Amino acid sequence: MFGIGMPEILIILAVALIVIGPKKLPDLAKSLGRAIGEFKKATHEFKESIDINSDLKDVKDTFEDMNESIKDAVDIKADQKNNTKNSSNSSNDEKKVEDEAVEGSLKND
Repeated sequence: MFGIGMPEILIILAVALIVIGPKKLPDLAKSLGRAIGEFKKATHEFKESIDINSDLKDVKDTFEDMNESIKDAVDIKADQKNNTKNSSNSSNDEKKVEDEAVEGSLKND
């Protein structure tokens, strides 16, 4: 681990014992253990939040796709209604022109 062997660890512990003192060394070790535990907990929660965000993004993308599909379907339906309406208007206009032509020919007679 990090290129540190057993002799190096023993030297670090001996220096820590001399610098910190034998009475405070257990408290320091306990505090260090808690800090490492909190760090692991925080990284685990961070990973979970990233996973949740990616899941939410997938759901959001799905809803956006559905929304676009529905809009397209409504637009197609509206275009069909307009085309049908325009066709019937054209037919009515043609009938009016024919009726006027018939009336005009009747008046001339």
